[in-house]
Amino acid sequence: MSFTGKYEVESEKNYEEFLKALGLPSDVIEKYRHFKTTTEVIQDGNNFTWINNYPGGHTVTNKFTLGQEAEMETMGGKKFKATVKMEGNKIVATFPNYQQTSEIVGGKLVEVSLGFTSRNPWCSLSFWQNLYQLTCQ
Repeated sequence: MSFTGKYEVESEKNYEEFLKALGLPSDVIEKYRHFKTTTEVIQDGNNFTWINNYPGGHTVTNKFTLGQEAEMETMGGKKFKATVKMEGNKIVATFPNYQQTSEIVGGKLVEVSLGFTSRNPWCSLSFWQNLYQLTCQ
């Protein structure tokens, strides 16, 4: 199944808690609260370009090849190295403080993020209308 497509936030729930858990400042969280984030995925075999467009024209582009270490960037601008892998029909990437799983379900990009915080683990679920709903617990 191809991930190629342009996706737009469909809906969100508890998005602010997700951003707080990532350690983003309150002024950035306020901007993100009312913005429809878009994601464009370009897949060529095992090669991916994952482009996230955030408020204020902020764009994060991550390029990776499944199974190979790549330099990645978080939405907050932190750079790190990760090996993105495919598990079944899901793409799995481990970020510094969370692990994200992405898959296509019914034409939507569905992302589940499992966080690693000092308080409690938390989870977010994102639905992207082929063009995001976020739930943190």
